[in-house]
Amino acid sequence: MTVSIALSSVLSALVLTLALVLPSITSPTVPFGVRVPARRAGDPTVVRQTRIYRWRVLVGGVVAAVVGGAIYGVTSETVLLPLSVVLLLGVFYGCFFLANHEIRAAKAAGGWYEGLHQGIAVDTGLRTDPPRFPWLWLAPAVIVTVTTVVIGVVSYPSMPEMLAVHYGANGAPNRVAAKSVGTAFSLVFVQIGVTALLAGIAAAIFHSRPDLDPAHPVGSARWYRQYMSLGAKALLGLAAMIDVGMLGSSLLMWTGTVTRWAPLVVVLPILAAVVVAIMVLAGNNRERDEGEKDTGLTHRDDDKYWRGGLFYANRDDHALMVPRRFGLGWTLNFGNPKSAIFLAGVVVLIGLLITLRLGG
Repeated sequence: MTVSIALSSVLSALVLTLALVLPSITSPTVPFGVRVPARRAGDPTVVRQTRIYRWRVLVGGVVAAVVGGAIYGVTSETVLLPLSVVLLLGVFYGCFFLANHEIRAAKAAGGWYEGLHQGIAVDTGLRTDPPRFPWLWLAPAVIVTVTTVVIGVVSYPSMPEMLAVHYGANGAPNRVAAKSVGTAFSLVFVQIGVTALLAGIAAAIFHSRPDLDPAHPVGSARWYRQYMSLGAKALLGLAAMIDVGMLGSSLLMWTGTVTRWAPLVVVLPILAAVVVAIMVLAGNNRERDEGEKDTGLTHRDDDKYWRGGLFYANRDDHALMVPRRFGLGWTLNFGNPKSAIFLAGVVVLIGLLITLRLGG
């Protein structure tokens, strides 16, 4: 119980902290997902909405924690502890949409783009001289998966006839299954699937369309190449740590070990990787001013392609992924038919892994 409360509290604190700092690490020309000229980045409406957003998120975070704690106090169900995290995410997105709406309205009423020269910057070098994919960063995930297979094969004859395939929040097994290859190696399939999925997303990042600043195209292109590499490395590192968690869980299952710390075996490596990835991407989420001369151009006003400032849908854009406007990393172009295929593949993969895990 204590472990579950601690993990839920840490996750809530992480989400709340990220929600509060996002306005500071997002490009000033897209406050809350609204494209604005650089000279309007400090507009009173933007400043006011940023302040209101933070107060709303902070108060909402306290309310979500109280509600989650109250529900747990009444039901004593540890499985409901993450409910406060879900509520906090709902508060975060609600506050975001309110700020997005107000800034859009001020932008339209004030004619913020009138008389400005809009432009698009393109880094043709991404096609003629693309950055190298960090293949070496995939090695740890592969090594951990292979190690899990080897240990499993060696240990298989001595494994208990009944294997604990799932642990409750208190660390006690709450589901067992007869020993079989499918049961014993179910988490190996999870490792393979997760590694393939995250490596595929990392590869897609290298084919994403950059959103370069036409006012500072050279520095913007240089920054995006570095950020793209960091994003791919973060995903591959996350894959490795998820595989480490699956290795630890497999060892518990294969040895029949019962411990109250069982949830930490899986959660801690993944949580550590997520925290590191967020810190790395957040610290490099904005291009730095390198003293490049301003071209006099500003980003084109492309809000019509962004639903609520979060979801990008442009049928004329052949890119599968584009940088997020508000937040870290990239998002799908939902106007590209390939995005539906990609999402369908993810759903099928998750369904297959769940079937292998629970049906083993």
